[in-house]
Order: sequence, then C-alpha cells, then structure tokens
Amino acid sequence: MNPDLKPAPLALNDPKSVMDMNKQNPQFSRRNFLMSAAAAAIAPSFLMNTVASAKIPARKLRHACIGVGGMGAHDLGNFKSHPDVEIVAICDVDSNILKAAAEGLPGVRTYTDWRELLKQEGKNIDSVNVTVPDHTHFSVAYQAIKAGKHVYCQKPMCHNVAEVRSLTNAAIKKGVITQLGTQIASTACDRTGVQLIKDGVIGKIKHAYLCSNRPGAIDYRLAGPRPAESQEAPANLNWDLWIGSAPMRPYAPAIYHPAKWRAWQDFGTGWSGDIGCHIFDAVWKGLGLKAPISVIAEVQQSWKDSPERRGDTWPQGDHMTWIFPGNAYTESNKLTLEWFDGEIYPPAEVRALYSLDNYPGECSMLIGTEGALLIPHGGEMPVLLPEAKFKDKPFKKFESRNHYHHFVDACLGGEKTESHFAQSGPMTEAILLGTVAIKVPNQLLEWDAANMKFPNYPEADKYLRRKYRKGWEIKGEF
Repeated sequence: MNPDLKPAPLALNDPKSVMDMNKQNPQFSRRNFLMSAAAAAIAPSFLMNTVASAKIPARKLRHACIGVGGMGAHDLGNFKSHPDVEIVAICDVDSNILKAAAEGLPGVRTYTDWRELLKQEGKNIDSVNVTVPDHTHFSVAYQAIKAGKHVYCQKPMCHNVAEVRSLTNAAIKKGVITQLGTQIASTACDRTGVQLIKDGVIGKIKHAYLCSNRPGAIDYRLAGPRPAESQEAPANLNWDLWIGSAPMRPYAPAIYHPAKWRAWQDFGTGWSGDIGCHIFDAVWKGLGLKAPISVIAEVQQSWKDSPERRGDTWPQGDHMTWIFPGNAYTESNKLTLEWFDGEIYPPAEVRALYSLDNYPGECSMLIGTEGALLIPHGGEMPVLLPEAKFKDKPFKKFESRNHYHHFVDACLGGEKTESHFAQSGPMTEAILLGTVAIKVPNQLLEWDAANMKFPNYPEADKYLRRKYRKGWEIKGEF
C-alpha cells in the first residue's frame, strides 16, 4: 500500500467540465424550469483556520497552469483575467495545445512534464491550477502542496477515496490555500440555495434527489470496448506522460484525448464523479453533511451484464442512494440522498413537484416539512415549491462571483475560499464512494469513515485505492 494513501484522520467539512460552464439551459428560467471517528462531522475551528495560514505573497500572485487545453484553456483565461496574477509557466502534454496557449502569454515558460515544471519553477511560483484528467489530479496536486504551493484543482479532487483523504489532510497540514473547481458553487443560484437550506425556509429536510440527465451527454458515455489494435500517438502528444500513473494502454484516436477519457475507469470517475461535485455542493454545505453511513447503487442492466464493460468503462446510467447522519437541518436522525444520471431519472412524482415536461436535466430537489426547494445546475435562482405558497416569501439573494478570482484573492490574503479542500474533500469522498458502489451493484456498503473501509463487505475495499504504474509512485510521508 502506498504510504501516502494510508487511512488518516478525516478532514471534515465546515458547517458554514468545459461542459459545466456551458450556456444556461433556457428551461432553467423561473417559470420553465441539492481526525478521527469522533471528528466525523465538523472540523474544529483551529483546524479550519489552518487553511488560510500559508505565506501570503507581497506582490502579484505568480501562477502556473498545469493543463491548458479544453477546460484548462477556460481556467487559464480566468486566472489571466485577474489583475493581480502573473502567469509564469504553463504545462501540457500536447505540444499543439501548449503552443496555442503560449501565444497569448508573452514570456511565459512552457513545459511538457508537470514534474519538471514544479522542479524548475519552485522558487518562481506561488500557486498552480491542476486541470488534467482525473487520474493525474492527486499526483500533481499532492506534489504542489508538498512544495508549499496554493492549489486550485478541477473536480473531482482525485480519482479515488484514498487519494482524496491523503490530499485533504496534506493541504490542511501544509496550510496552503485550496479551491476545488466547483465553479457553480460561486453562482448566485447555489450561494442562495445554501442559505435557503440553512435558514430552514422549507422546514426540516426529509429527502434529497439529485440528478444529471443532460441531453447530449451520451457522446461522453462511451460503452467500449477499447480498440483491439494499437496505434502510434501523434507526434504532438506525449502519450506516456498523458497516461502518467494509470496502467499503460495503446493510444487510440477520439476515445481518450481529448475529453472522452471520463468514460474509462482507469482515467475518469464516471458522470457522477464529474458533475456530482457540482450538484452535491449546495446540498452538502447547506445541510452541513458529514461522512455517509452507507451507499448502494443500481446500474444500467446492459453494463451490469457485461464483464468486459464492467471492468473498463462506467455505465451509461446509474442510481445511487446514500444514507447520511441527520442533524439540526434534517427531519430525522438519518437523511436519504439519491442520485440519478444518464438513462435513469428521478421519480415522476418528484419531477412533478416542478414540472414533468420541463424538469431541469441537472438539479437538486430537497423535500422539506414545509415545502420543496429546486436548485437547478447553472440556473438563475433556486425555486421554492409550491410556487403559490412561496411567491411572496422574501429571502436573501446572493450575487455570483468569479470562483477563480476568489481563490486568487484568498491567496493574497482575502477571505476563505468557497470550496477549500477541508470542506470539498469529505464531499468528494462521499461521491466517490458512489463509484465504488457502482462496481458492486445492488450491494449495500456500510462505511467506516475513520478507518476507511466497508466492514460489511470488505471485498469492495480494493476499489478505494489503485496501484500506480511503475515509476509513477509517490513515495514517503508528507
């Protein structure tokens, strides 16, 4: 077992893709359109304060972008637009993408290998953003944090639960500023939704339904199989560096790089691992959730019946159910939260609370003792239901802010970030427990968060971590 990935005290939440930033769906309009076993709930204030304890630069934030294609180009643009950021270096395994990005950054230093960037630029940078495939998140972010750099990392935080646990604790121990790339968390809709939950506008929460049934996403849900014949990677792509810590496989066009890697278990975390971090966020923060008690998954039957697909790709539809400990915001001492994606939709009676015809393809719906709350992904504002009951109900409306700029401002001494790892790490763990459940469909998994294992079904423990490719191991204690 990698010593960096041993079970460690759980760093817990604070109680207070290019696709994700796509154009808003018109149906989301108002009318048409969720360190220890004893510390398993809320991190102590002294621990949370360490998040902002790193050294603050006295000048512009000197920043490096690791991954500058696709979502990386979007991230680069946002960091570049902050007046107090200097883009010092950029890195990408695709020389064509790297060259195009460098053209807009006179004097920037370029790298193909992120390890070389961190080695050569260690004294020249204060922060990095990690915008690479999921399987490489931990390696880059962990090494950057070890070097004392502030880290903005795209979601999900890591590829598996063990990596998330290790990275969360590393960030807290080092005292660096962190931000998960859940940019929707900084929108007016999600910020307002969090406050509506905390204020108890719909009463105590009884049940939560989250979904991502985005039209067109099937293009990214590849069924496989991988090509039988090998093919040389194009000269512009360093395939060995792209594979990184994952098991080596031959290059194939159009199914891995760019964008399609999410469908493959070696590289991505499935649809829930990607979009789930967005849609969970407001619900997680609003309710102050902690580690779940259990999780179970139902999956697309054709995937379940195919050993080849189950061993290589993610299903094109799944339904996961978590049981969380209840708290002051919930009706009982347990809360059931369900996730639906792809071919599997929330129950009709839940969708009918808003509209069967115009129910948002991606949203959270919380059922309370006094009503319901719909938080559309990327929507203008949350919707209180039934609308007739709440049409004159006043509530505080927040403004949107730039998620990237908020990270930069925190690095320069501003307020704590919206999605720092002490808060978003435990949330990501819960989501990735769902991906474990997918691999053992219809099996209830009871979760021991402190010891990071499934006491009732230890056969699933192996899915909490992965073996790194030889030469890509991360050795030594943090």
